Amino acid sequence: MSATAHRRQRTSGEGEPESSTTFTADWQAPTERMTPDWLVRPLRAIEGSPELDGAVEALSHLSGKILRSPRTEGALRGERLGHALHPLLTDFPLGAWLSATLLDVFAGRRARPAATGLVGFGLVMTLPTAAAGLAEWRAAGEGPRRIGLIHAAVNGTATSLYAASFVARLRGRHYRGMALALAGGSAAFVGGYLGGHLSLVRKIGTADPSYGPAPARPPLD
Repeated sequence: MSATAHRRQRTSGEGEPESSTTFTADWQAPTERMTPDWLVRPLRAIEGSPELDGAVEALSHLSGKILRSPRTEGALRGERLGHALHPLLTDFPLGAWLSATLLDVFAGRRARPAATGLVGFGLVMTLPTAAAGLAEWRAAGEGPRRIGLIHAAVNGTATSLYAASFVARLRGRHYRGMALALAGGSAAFVGGYLGGHLSLVRKIGTADPSYGPAPARPPLD
C-alpha cells in the first residue's frame, strides 16, 4: 500500500506560517472480493451523489464559522498528537452509552442513577468529539465529505435519542429511557460503520509524515 501526504499552509495569529498534514494511503482493492454488495453499493452511491453537495457546502460554510482559529482547528485534528484526535474521542460517548445499557440490562434498579449519569456524560462528550470530526471532515475530499455528511446526520440522530433517554430517566421513566438508549445505540452503530469507512477504507485522518508510510499488510491466507 503506497502512501501520500497532503500538506496545507496556514497562518497563525502571529503571522507565522503553519503547516498541517492530512495523510492518506492510496487504496488498493483486495484481490478477492470480501464485502457483500448490500454494503458496498450504498456507500458508493453516497460518495457519487452530487445531490448532497448543497448540504455539504452549507456544513462547510458553518464549520468555517465555528472553527475560525487555525490553531484550534489544528488541535482538534490532532496535529500535535501525530494522528487524528476524533477516533480517540469517540470512545468516550460510545463507551459511556454502552456501559449505561449494560447496567440497564444486568445491574437492575440499584444501577439506575449510574446509568443515567453515564448517558449524561456521553452527551457532554459528543461536543468535543463532533468538533474534532468536523475539523477532520474539512480536510477531506469530495466523496468522503458526502459520506461524512451522512455520518454526522446519523450520529446526530443517535445523540438526539440518547438526549431523549436522559430526559426520560430524569423524569423517572426508566424503561422508556432504556428503549430510547437501545434505539440510540443502533443508530450509533450505523454511524460508527460510516466512520470506519472514512478512516479505514478512505484513510481520512491527520497523520504526521515523520512516522513514514504505513507498512503493507501481508496477504490473507
